[in-house]
Amino acid sequence: MMRAFIGIPMPAEIADALEAVQAGIPSGKEVPYENFHITLAFLGDQQEPVVEEAHHALAELRVPAFSLQIEGLGVFGGSRPRTLFADVKPEPSLTHLHRKVHRAAHEAGIELARQRFRPHVTLARFSNDGLRGEDLAEMQAFIARRVALSTAPFTVDEFVLYRSHLGRAGPIYEPLAEYPLVTEEAVTEWA
Repeated sequence: MMRAFIGIPMPAEIADALEAVQAGIPSGKEVPYENFHITLAFLGDQQEPVVEEAHHALAELRVPAFSLQIEGLGVFGGSRPRTLFADVKPEPSLTHLHRKVHRAAHEAGIELARQRFRPHVTLARFSNDGLRGEDLAEMQAFIARRVALSTAPFTVDEFVLYRSHLGRAGPIYEPLAEYPLVTEEAVTEWA
């Protein structure tokens, strides 16, 4: 069995900006720079042949490259937040890619949990009980001071199939395959 997911890696300049945002996080465990990504589909624990089938289905996808932008911070977990994230500005091309990735995983025999797609980059995780009291107030103030967070637009020209190795120090993400998106140059070459 392997724990796997499909995501969009962050370019270095965006990862640098997100790492700078992490400075001063009042509580929680920061996500390492090399783990910054936008999850398209969490595959969970799968047998290797199933992941290989997903790989073949993903390799067949033809989706144009597009631009994204990070805009704002937020938390997941309601009144007891468990995760701090950088929000992704809505982009129809990202939603299109998400749908195609989900369809490819389904074709490979993987049943994915049905949940609303909220593209984001996780910056920190809090305890399973979530933030409360003074810790919660400090996090709300931290977010309020960064309400105007916005990165320059960046090009998404690939997505990646990752294997996640869980450990005491946190997960380590191993890229298994990279899938390039179709660029204007490639379209011109095909014409």
